[in-house]
Amino acid sequence: MGQTIEINGSRRIGDSLVVDTDRSLAGQDGEAYTPGQASTSDTFPARLAERLFESDPAIQRVFVMSNAVTVTRSGGWTDEAEASVHDVVARFFRFYD
Repeated sequence: MGQTIEINGSRRIGDSLVVDTDRSLAGQDGEAYTPGQASTSDTFPARLAERLFESDPAIQRVFVMSNAVTVTRSGGWTDEAEASVHDVVARFFRFYD
């Protein structure tokens, strides 16, 4: 149940990864979270940020604006870490596999 979010592409910029999706996840103002902060809100961006923080302890910040998710990770990005973020984002609206 639920739909998979399509990842249109992503790019690494220093310690940040910008993921472009096929649907809007937040408004144009955007929402930013650091570990522990996301649990204080019940918005979709906050829930997504919490899942990303749980998936990788090296993630330091998540910013969601419209259809883009920017994830900052200490130590930069490996292919495996990027694939993990893609998986979390793609399955965000899925209730059952």
